[in-house]
Amino acid sequence: MQRVNEEVLRTCEPEKIDVVIQRVEEAELDEMWSYVGNKANQRWLWHAIDHHTGIVLAYVLGSHQDQVFLALRSLLEPFGITRFYTDGWGAYSRHIPADQHEIGKQNTQKIERKHLTLRTRIKRLARKTICFSKLTQMHDIVIGLFVNRFEFGLAV
Repeated sequence: MQRVNEEVLRTCEPEKIDVVIQRVEEAELDEMWSYVGNKANQRWLWHAIDHHTGIVLAYVLGSHQDQVFLALRSLLEPFGITRFYTDGWGAYSRHIPADQHEIGKQNTQKIERKHLTLRTRIKRLARKTICFSKLTQMHDIVIGLFVNRFEFGLAV
């Protein structure tokens, strides 16, 4: 059993740190349904992951409208992504150039797996649950804190 966090110790010695900068070239995009209060008040989690590593790149919470996807797309611009893999939702086809866009289940397996993990770990995202948010603000905070802690690795 280790009693010292060796990762932190390694950061104390800069000569032992390897820095690798890698551009994200391919990303999987998808949206995930949930609700606030009742099922008529839908809330969608739109997110993008690196196609090769499965790391969450960015997310947005909102409605199932094009402007929410465009907010996600603007968050992804600094990554320089050249290829997007999505399902058949129309917002993707309307706003991603055809030469950069591929529709199909074959290349969206990692993000679908991520959905299952999120639904298991955040009960507010489960389809049939008694755990739900009464306020949109609390719904977004709970999901945002989870993503920041477990996907981005931030101590929140």
